[in-house]
Amino acid sequence: MEIGISTFVETTPDVKTGKTISHAERLREVVEEIILADQVGLDVFGVGEHHRRDYAASSPAVVLAAAAPQTKRIRLTSAVTVLSSADPVRVFQDFATLDGISNGRAEIMAGRGSFIESFPLFGYDLNDYDELFDEKLDLLLTLQKSETVTWSGKHRAAIPNRGIYPRPVQNPLPIWIGSGGNAQSVIRAGVLGLPLVLAIIGGRPAQFAPLVDLYKQAAAHAGHDAAKLQVASHSHGFIAEDDETAAEEFFPSTQQAMNVLGRERGWGHYNRAAFDAARSTEGALFAGDPETVSRKIINLRKEVGVTRFLLHVPVGSMPHADVMKAIELLGKEVAPAVRKEVAEWEAKQ
Repeated sequence: MEIGISTFVETTPDVKTGKTISHAERLREVVEEIILADQVGLDVFGVGEHHRRDYAASSPAVVLAAAAPQTKRIRLTSAVTVLSSADPVRVFQDFATLDGISNGRAEIMAGRGSFIESFPLFGYDLNDYDELFDEKLDLLLTLQKSETVTWSGKHRAAIPNRGIYPRPVQNPLPIWIGSGGNAQSVIRAGVLGLPLVLAIIGGRPAQFAPLVDLYKQAAAHAGHDAAKLQVASHSHGFIAEDDETAAEEFFPSTQQAMNVLGRERGWGHYNRAAFDAARSTEGALFAGDPETVSRKIINLRKEVGVTRFLLHVPVGSMPHADVMKAIELLGKEVAPAVRKEVAEWEAKQ
């Protein structure tokens, strides 16, 4: 069972002070967070790609590369790369470069993304949303398999027998598929035999178990060994010394972030009752003390079948010291407890 962190590198106003830190300062903070995550024994750190004022990381590979020489073991992944509006050649080259700098610790998490700003920014038509992802994923997988590539498609210039460099240390360079829980996307990942990341950020996590079953059925039907495929969860959360402190520190920024998105997308108002329901035993918010968060992750492994858990923290902007403390608790207290119980449980299966 792998345990890690994901972040969108948010730069929204601090709820208490009203201050918004610069993109530069937040980027430097994230590098410190990656270094700490490695030091406390976490397995993976993911950085999301966004192209808006309230997020600082438009190029996850660059952010991760800044931390790579200062870390030893932690895997470094995008979370996600918005593949539909990207050039797969540059994506592959960027992460192959990261793989070299980190000596074989890079991964790509390819997804459609939850925002659309990158489409007009890079000259793509939203009417081609699905077609773009399918075509670009095909090219990215072609690049993963071969040093010399011949490829043609509709939305990008053809590649006539060209070498793609640098080559990564890992062969193949890992490519995960990120999904918000759409049946079509999990089937695609299964058919392709690619590891899957589910954004489990609402409702009841147990409701995602049928999607994992569908993913594995699709993989088996396509001739892949479903037992070897990995499934990850990307879930919001925060850890403090006790449950109440975790709730009090995490709620303000979470409410602010959720209500900003809610106004953009027509969601209802996010209040404390919704927050408390989400952090209950059956909810999708992993906020509490180390024991509470450990128990919820263990249940997620047993009920849904995830093999990797990414705690997404912060949601909105939180004090850097609080985020660092949560990372420390995740690595030093939560991860060992989860790994121990999951290993014992798996040995009995």
